[in-house]
Amino acid sequence: MAMFSKDLGIDLGTNFTRIADSAQVLVEEPTIVAIEVFDQKMVAVGQEARDMYGKVPDSIEVSRPLKNGVIADYEITETLLEYLLQRVSGSMRIFRPRVMISVPYGVTSVERRAVYEAVMEAGTREAFLIQQSLAAAIGIDLPINSPSGNMVICLGGGCTEAAVMAMYGIVSAETLRSGGLDLDDAIVNYVRRKYGVVIGQITAEQLKIRIGAAVPQDTENSMEVQGQDQVTGLPRPITLTTGEIIEALQDPLKQIIETGRKVLEKTPPELVADIIDRGVALCGGGALLRGIDKLLTKSLGIPAYLVDNPMTCVVEGAVKSFSMLNVIRRNLPQV
Repeated sequence: MAMFSKDLGIDLGTNFTRIADSAQVLVEEPTIVAIEVFDQKMVAVGQEARDMYGKVPDSIEVSRPLKNGVIADYEITETLLEYLLQRVSGSMRIFRPRVMISVPYGVTSVERRAVYEAVMEAGTREAFLIQQSLAAAIGIDLPINSPSGNMVICLGGGCTEAAVMAMYGIVSAETLRSGGLDLDDAIVNYVRRKYGVVIGQITAEQLKIRIGAAVPQDTENSMEVQGQDQVTGLPRPITLTTGEIIEALQDPLKQIIETGRKVLEKTPPELVADIIDRGVALCGGGALLRGIDKLLTKSLGIPAYLVDNPMTCVVEGAVKSFSMLNVIRRNLPQV
């Protein structure tokens, strides 16, 4: 039980929510909640709720309270944050924590306000918002304190954010309101069109992780999955290959490439020269898709590389930003 106030970073993602202090990541749970429909009582949170996805009776609703990186269900988000903060700080807190919470670049004032109020109501003393890409840059120790350009592409579950930073702030950025979950949906749709078989989103995610890639691979892997035949409604096994997953992902990957291009087009030439020298840092769960660094390097004409801590750099950067709050405060989203 924590008896003294902490500084915490929160990465409130569509797919995962992470909470960290200055020493370590304290919580990493899927952003999913299971609720009893009749009395709106919480049944399960995080991984336990995710395990119920698509397997519960009508009396229980399993939902994602965030959509495309922003709050879709305010009350469930507040309940989720309150539960996770209690896990971190204990239920008998004397001093409430200060929190730095990430939001996508370019969210509206209403969306910003919803995040701020949800985290304040969940039991924090003071809350600041930070753009996802700025937090990621701090989390991977990019030299954003200098007047030279640094570029980050965050490939999250609900949105993709590309940004160029210098002097503790964002110079140019774009947010695409689609991400890893849309890649899963693309696989679901491909399987339905090609084989007439319906698979679930979690099965599609497993295909993406185990045999998926962004560009053709030296070795062609395959995986058998069980689906439901669209005509008969009966179970039917099918085998998919890496090449088929690459084909299924082409459209959403083109959107990600276009987002990076748009940012580079509106970046001052002097900063583009710096980015060519330093490369583009890739982070977020989507950056783990095999070959996505090669695809972006070829498409953008700038070396792209996977960072050492792609899953946790946003939450680590959020908590690190407290140490430079006096200089970055002017660039943080206002509530």
